[in-house]
Amino acid sequence: MPTPGHAPEPETAEALAPEPSLPPETEVAPETTPAQEEYVTDVNARLRQVLHQKRSEMVKISAEAGSLAESLLALTSGGKKLRPVLAWVGWRAAAGESEHPPRPLVELGVALELFQAAALVHDDVIDRSSTRRGQPSTHTRFEHLHANRGYSGSAPHFGTSGAILTGDLSLSWASEAFENAGVDGAPPSPAAREIFRRMHTEVITGQYLDLLSEVASAPENEEQAVKQARNVLTYKAAKYSTEYPIALGCALADGSEELRSALSEAGLPLGEAFQLRDDLLGVFGDPSVTGKPVGDDLREGKRTELIAYGLHRSSPAEAQRLESMLGNPELSEHDVADARDILTVCGAMTLVEEEITKLTERSAAVAGRLVGLGVSDSVAADFDRIAQRLAARTS
Repeated sequence: MPTPGHAPEPETAEALAPEPSLPPETEVAPETTPAQEEYVTDVNARLRQVLHQKRSEMVKISAEAGSLAESLLALTSGGKKLRPVLAWVGWRAAAGESEHPPRPLVELGVALELFQAAALVHDDVIDRSSTRRGQPSTHTRFEHLHANRGYSGSAPHFGTSGAILTGDLSLSWASEAFENAGVDGAPPSPAAREIFRRMHTEVITGQYLDLLSEVASAPENEEQAVKQARNVLTYKAAKYSTEYPIALGCALADGSEELRSALSEAGLPLGEAFQLRDDLLGVFGDPSVTGKPVGDDLREGKRTELIAYGLHRSSPAEAQRLESMLGNPELSEHDVADARDILTVCGAMTLVEEEITKLTERSAAVAGRLVGLGVSDSVAADFDRIAQRLAARTS
């Protein structure tokens, strides 16, 4: 197996489809530690290596097929590498420190990034989002490809079809990378395999629940609306964003069931806080920082906790105004500004901020018990540093 961090040698078939100009690899935030920076660098290098290798396989079939891998190269070059970093914490919690990131952990990081890429590609299709991380979403890239090459037929249909296939490939390659994450050439542990399987089922189920929430009758009261929104948030995103990556890292290192349980218990509320912050950024964020147009959650009809509070705590007239905005793709910046005013005045934004604080504190209380389970002070400190950064994120 090639060494992580070294690009693969070019193959003859690459000449058939020259590689496009791609965005630079993700920069590591300045508050990260040198060990974390080394790990993220290794994951980035190995991820690009895998995708280059897959692209080589595809262009041997047809030079045109490289576009599928190229779209994943573009998508995975961005982002915070949150999931691999949490897996790194989980591994070290069980195995202790090592001089360099071990190969199984790097492969797990690649698997988590490809899994997330699949989720993002399909999510953007479902939500009809035109951008992701400040660049065209995958289906939009394929629409542009259709137009630039003068293909016949519908560009949007081609774009959607290309994105579905890209997401499917990414999910398949995620499973392949995960199978390479076993220690000493063995398959991943049964505990790790069970977590990875469960993650697939829950994310897709959560995505469907999100889709249903946009079209089904709205819950009758605030309690039901908030419960529904939290259920979507938990299964669509929170568990696979924080709980499962940290548990997977621990399981791969053969950590005890007690330790995995504690790490999961600390990770889940952090993931929920992370996603609630995402809901706030979807309405109140700066597009130049978030990489997505402000108000897209409103245009897509997302019934988040923020919206649940807004609909049930504002005046009847304002609630009706807010309801009319949900799912309206033609929403203007003025409309979005009105929504922000409604959500601020009725206290919805404050309620979500308070919930983020509660969840972060709940996570910290559990994390405070990790040292008693044999977790080193440095690992506990890294988890705390990551938690604080996630809860206060701006993008």
